[in-house]
Amino acid sequence: MDTHHSSLDPADWATLRATGHQMIDDIFNHLANLRDKPVWQPMPSAVRANFQKPLPQLGQDIAPLYESFRANIQPYVSGNTHPTFMGWVQGGGNAVAMLADLLAGAMNENCGGRDHVGLAVERQVIAWAAEITGMPVSTSGLLLTGSSMANFIAVLCARYKILGHSAREDGLGSAPLVAYASQGVHRCVPGALDMAGLGFNALRKIPTDSDYRMSIPALRTAIESDQAAGKTPFLIIGTAGSVDVGAFDDLAALSEIAREFGLWFHVDGAFGALACLSPTLRPQLTGIAQADSIALDFHKWAQVTYDAGCILIRDPALHEATFSQSTNYLAAAARGLAGGQPWPCDLGPDLSRSFRALKVWMTISAFGSEKLGQVIDHTCALAKHLAHRIEQSNVLECLAPVPLNIVCFRVKNFTDSQNASLVADLQEAGLFVPSTTTINGQRAIRAAIVNHRTVATDIDNLVDEIIRRAL
Repeated sequence: MDTHHSSLDPADWATLRATGHQMIDDIFNHLANLRDKPVWQPMPSAVRANFQKPLPQLGQDIAPLYESFRANIQPYVSGNTHPTFMGWVQGGGNAVAMLADLLAGAMNENCGGRDHVGLAVERQVIAWAAEITGMPVSTSGLLLTGSSMANFIAVLCARYKILGHSAREDGLGSAPLVAYASQGVHRCVPGALDMAGLGFNALRKIPTDSDYRMSIPALRTAIESDQAAGKTPFLIIGTAGSVDVGAFDDLAALSEIAREFGLWFHVDGAFGALACLSPTLRPQLTGIAQADSIALDFHKWAQVTYDAGCILIRDPALHEATFSQSTNYLAAAARGLAGGQPWPCDLGPDLSRSFRALKVWMTISAFGSEKLGQVIDHTCALAKHLAHRIEQSNVLECLAPVPLNIVCFRVKNFTDSQNASLVADLQEAGLFVPSTTTINGQRAIRAAIVNHRTVATDIDNLVDEIIRRAL
C-alpha cells in the first residue's frame, strides 16, 4: 500500500485555522490604523536580500512564513491603501473586496470557460458596467488585469472590423492601418498598437487645446491627410480622464467623426469612464455611450482591490469572431459543464483566468452605485480644495486646469530638479506620495486624489508641508 501523502492540505487543520484567524485580525487592524503608519518607506538592503535566496528544497510551517511577511513584506508595499498616497491613479481598495479575494481564492475557479457560476457573476458585472456607461444591454465584455489589456483587445477588435478574418489567418500583410488619439493618451495605447503588430508609428498623436482635449479640426486634417497618402484610418481613441491632468476629450464630437469616416470609436476610460456614476460629472462624458468599445478599471475610482480591468464591446458577434477558436479539447456541448458558451476564452487572450469578478460584484453590491459616485465626487472636491490652497499661496502655482481629481503644480522659485527632489523627500519621509510629470516643459508635482480614505485635512497637511520645505 502506498503510504506517501502527496496532498498539500495540512495534517492539522486547527493550527492553520488559528494562523488564518490571526491573519484576518491583523489585516483588519492594519487597515483600521493606516494613518499611524508611513505611507511608504524604502526597503533596506537587508530586507531586499531576503528575496535573493536559492530555491527552497524543503518547506516550513506557515507561522514563521507569516512572521516573515509581517516583518519583510507588509511594511514595504507601495502604500496606495494609505490616505496620503496621491502619486498615481490607484484606488485604495476596500475591506469587502479584500474578503472577496479570500473567498475567490478558496473557490479557485478558473473563469476561462465552461458553465459555472464564476462566469454568471462576470456577465452580471459586465452588464452593470454597460449600464453605468450607457452601452446597450447586449454589450459584450470581459474582466481583465487592467486597461492595458482592455485597450489591446479594443485594437484587435477594430483591426478585425477593418480587415476581417484574413488578419487572423495571414496577419496584417501590407495593410497601412493608422489610429488617432490625443497627445495626452496613456502609454498603453501605443503599446496596444505595438502588440497588435501595427507598430508605434501607426498612432497619430493629435494636438490638444488649452483644456488638454484632442483638437477636432486637427483630427479631421490628420485623417484626410492619411487617406490622401494611401493610408487606412481604422480607429479613433478618445480619452476619458487623461493621465496627466484628468482631461476628457469631446467624446460626442469624436463619435461623429468616427461615424463620418467609418472608423471604430474606442474610449480609453481607465478611470474617467466611472465618472458616469457621478450626476455632476456625467455630462463631461456625453458621447461615451456611442463608443464601439470602452476600457475601464474598477481598481481605480471604484476602489476594488487589484486587479480588475474591464473591456466593453458593443458588437458581441464581432467580439467573439475576433478571438474564438475551435479545438477538440475545448469543444462546446449542449449540456453539462462544457455548456454555457461563449466562454471568456472566446472573447480575449486568456484561458486561465481568476475569479476577479467576485470582488467587483461584492463591492458594487455592498456599496451601490450611488455611494461609489459620492466617492468620486469627494475626490474631485478635494482636488478643487488643493487647487484653491495653491492659488492662495505665494509659494506655489498650478500648471494645468483641474477638471477632475488631478492637480499639477510646482514651487514657483524651485528649479525642475528641486521640485522633483521635493517629491522624493516627501516620499522617503513617509509623509505623502505625490508623483511628478511634465506640463508645458515644466516639472510638475502631481497629486492624483483617488483614495476614498483621503480627507481635506490630508490636503491641507500636504500643502503646509510643501510650503514649509520650500521656505
